[in-house]
Amino acid sequence: MIKEKEQLFRKLLMVIDMFMIVVSFFISFILRQNVHIFYKLDLIPGKEVIAALNSLGGHIYILPFLLFSWWAALSSSGLYESFRRKNVIEIVWGIIKSAFFVMIALTTVEFIFKLQFISRTFIAFLFFISILFLIIERIFIVFFLRFLRKRGYNYKNVLIIGTGPRAENFIKLVHKHNEWGLKILGLIDIDKNMMGKAILEEKVIGTLDDIPKILNENVVNEVMFIVPRSWLSIIEKSLLACEAQGIRTNIAADFFNLNIARSVSSDIEGMPLLSFQTTIGEEWQLLLKRVFDIILSLAGVMFSLPIFLGLIIMIKSLSRGPAIFKQIRSGLNGRKFVMYKFRTMVEDAEAKRAELGKFNNINGPAFKMHNDPRVTKFGAFLRRSSLDELPQLFNVLKGEMSIVGPRPPLPSEIEKYEIWQRRRLSMKPGLTCLWQANGRNNVDFEKWMKLDLEYIDTWSIGLDFKIMLKTIPAVLFSVGAR
Repeated sequence: MIKEKEQLFRKLLMVIDMFMIVVSFFISFILRQNVHIFYKLDLIPGKEVIAALNSLGGHIYILPFLLFSWWAALSSSGLYESFRRKNVIEIVWGIIKSAFFVMIALTTVEFIFKLQFISRTFIAFLFFISILFLIIERIFIVFFLRFLRKRGYNYKNVLIIGTGPRAENFIKLVHKHNEWGLKILGLIDIDKNMMGKAILEEKVIGTLDDIPKILNENVVNEVMFIVPRSWLSIIEKSLLACEAQGIRTNIAADFFNLNIARSVSSDIEGMPLLSFQTTIGEEWQLLLKRVFDIILSLAGVMFSLPIFLGLIIMIKSLSRGPAIFKQIRSGLNGRKFVMYKFRTMVEDAEAKRAELGKFNNINGPAFKMHNDPRVTKFGAFLRRSSLDELPQLFNVLKGEMSIVGPRPPLPSEIEKYEIWQRRRLSMKPGLTCLWQANGRNNVDFEKWMKLDLEYIDTWSIGLDFKIMLKTIPAVLFSVGAR
């Protein structure tokens, strides 16, 4: 009910935003094309102070990229997530942050692909006009919706079945969020002694047997069943009464006190299913994450190719054995895959690990050792600089890993995990993560696991970018590297 209304509004908002960007694009082009009219300092007649702008046909090819970038930026800034609950300053700041992200992306693409026909003046116009139009649009929508609410429009009458703690929580939410447009007609209970009593200022107006009469005598848009599990066997008649009158009916499905998992409704060939999942990303967000993974890993491979070749030659010439080290790791939901790294140890390092187990410097199943004798001199440099991880870009391209995500563990380590630690496998493993950005081997094992779960529980595209930015100084200054 509420979620579907918000999804419809979110899609409409996306369309309006993209329309504003398109309008800003053409206005910016026209202004740049005619900027000489406003340029008052051209003191040398016949001298072209600002070069002529390339044709519209050349610029139109960047418009799809621009729209995609704005959509990704606004989404990651949370501007499609109940923005009406934000104040105006939060909305304006979110738009400005998004604009900076888009302009950085646009100038990066311009530099990489040498799109010299794109004028910097055009980009500047586009930057400021897009911000202006989006801010005006959002402020208008906010105040227009508030005006409608004050006038009493766009409300739905809701009948709530249930009077327990879960029903109370729902009433509090409705009272708190006027923008949902819901008015509570009354409450229904199975106990006749509850008649006339008020719960959070909402009156109990009947029992289950009274529902058909209440539906006949009142305007009821939707019915919300927020009942305990013990009621499920006695509400069928009430559900059929709602169905007979064509009134939309919802059943609150939070029957279990789960601490982390969220419920998602779906169906298989008409069979309704209630699913519980612990990862918070929606399908479109995970798809966007995968798109970024492909773009960044492909760009990383292309730009690092000379480094790849140089490192392979150095590793092969300085120690015996293959340049690329392959190891079985556990990925999403424990699925095994072959992970690639530049070899940093002597050829028979794995065989020597057992005898070095007593020197493990980290608690838990993972093995980390100061001054590990198996590490070659050049391998120590690769580890400090994190260059040994570069081949994992191919794992990202193959879809086995992501740019950001919990580091992939060994299958033998998973066997020693506590139950709560296994949840870190519910997200695709990555090249970098909160653990790596916060000191790597300076963080103990339990803190490492908690950082991974914190990432999973708070994941967003924006968080991925923050982790990537935090990883840069961690790598440059070799924080926690061994």
